[in-house]
Amino acid sequence: MDQQRIEELYAHYRASLLEDVVPFWLRHSLDHEYGGYLTCLDRDGSVYDTDKAMWLQSRQVWLLSKLYNTVEPREEWLDAAKLGYDFIIRHGFDVDGRMFFLVTREGKPLRKRRYLFTETFGVIACAEYAKATGDEAALQRARALYRLVIELYRSPDKLPPKVYPQTRRTKALAMPMILLATTQELRQVDQDPLYKEVVDGALDEILNHFLKPEEHALHETVGPSGERLDSPAGRCVNPGHSIEVAWFMLHEAIYRQDSALQEAALNILRWSLDWGWDERYGGLYAFVDIEGKPPEQLEWDMKLWWPHTEALYATLLAYYLTKDSFYSDWYEKLHAWSFEHFADPEYGEWFGYLHRDGSIALTLKGSIWKGAFHVPRALWLCMRLLAKMQKETLPDLA
Repeated sequence: MDQQRIEELYAHYRASLLEDVVPFWLRHSLDHEYGGYLTCLDRDGSVYDTDKAMWLQSRQVWLLSKLYNTVEPREEWLDAAKLGYDFIIRHGFDVDGRMFFLVTREGKPLRKRRYLFTETFGVIACAEYAKATGDEAALQRARALYRLVIELYRSPDKLPPKVYPQTRRTKALAMPMILLATTQELRQVDQDPLYKEVVDGALDEILNHFLKPEEHALHETVGPSGERLDSPAGRCVNPGHSIEVAWFMLHEAIYRQDSALQEAALNILRWSLDWGWDERYGGLYAFVDIEGKPPEQLEWDMKLWWPHTEALYATLLAYYLTKDSFYSDWYEKLHAWSFEHFADPEYGEWFGYLHRDGSIALTLKGSIWKGAFHVPRALWLCMRLLAKMQKETLPDLA
């Protein structure tokens, strides 16, 4: 990848982020009447539902605060972040300290899940907002919420189980994955010995329980000690998750200057790309059964926005770190396919859900699952990395 191509890509990602995607959300999602963000947006940004998923409220606060902290201190971004942060503080928390998953437009609780993902995004929202504003109360909120997440993760009997643990105990990759990413974000604004302890534990689980090198696969679900499960869940690889884990691990390898961890992350990335790529139509599958048996997810062959955004950044970062054309070739293939099929030149932002052949399955740009996060985060990460590639300096990413 020569310097002219790097400069072209930098300009492309900067324009996509700052002239397309972020303006789309600022135009259509800000709820100045009740606070927070409206994320159920159709193709043109029109609102089709007013319920608010609290994890997307948190993700958008994080994004806007991160842009303010790392791109330029635009008051427009900070004001929009405050709109979401204030809504979260007023309406996001139950009496037990946990967060609601879904609330009404006004903020009345609708749904609370057994999973801790909403809380982890609450942590990074509060932490990044604290960095942008100097608000000590926001940082304290991030610390307290993080400790609650760790306490509950380490004491799973305190949360209602999804299946009877007396019959079958399993665990999911999503938790060590999100703990790794959450801790990396919090570590940028705060210091605590607990953070290294949690990251060490997450890496140990990923590498020694979920990763099966003999199968070239990072499994989504295993037994409590990493046992391989002969079931649809036990055979499942989620290429998007695995690729996202890979770049989290690459960030950690940079932070620790750990070449062995970098190589492990690169292995996961290569294997996950191989599992995920659709040789017939292009793009990444949503789910794969590694034995070629029928996946249990009906959407297994759909092309979803977020695995592609994660793969764009992961392959670009891998190329930067190794200078191996294997990764730049993958990156260029993913870049071309993603922007051709997901990006909407008429109304902006990306479509989220495509059929296997790349045709549009749903016109929506946002829902209670898709918000201002994966697309702008990937654009921001790629933009920053491409800027650093022009100067050939080691990225300060972790």
